[in-house]
Amino acid sequence: MEAKQFDLGDVVQMKKGHPCGANEWEVIRLGMDIRMKCVNCGRSVMIPRRDFERNLRKVLRRKEGDA
Repeated sequence: MEAKQFDLGDVVQMKKGHPCGANEWEVIRLGMDIRMKCVNCGRSVMIPRRDFERNLRKVLRRKEGDA
């Protein structure tokens, strides 16, 4: 299976949405754990990288400034 590419500042879609109703998350920290912020309400959550990669659907928008 192909590894999904994501980077700091990307907006991603996960399998499960946030309780506020949005399903867009901005990646704000990378490491063993991934911290992501809900685009709609601004709440952030931290999940293990393994769970993040398993639940990632697709990258919606890349970070501005990337070519």
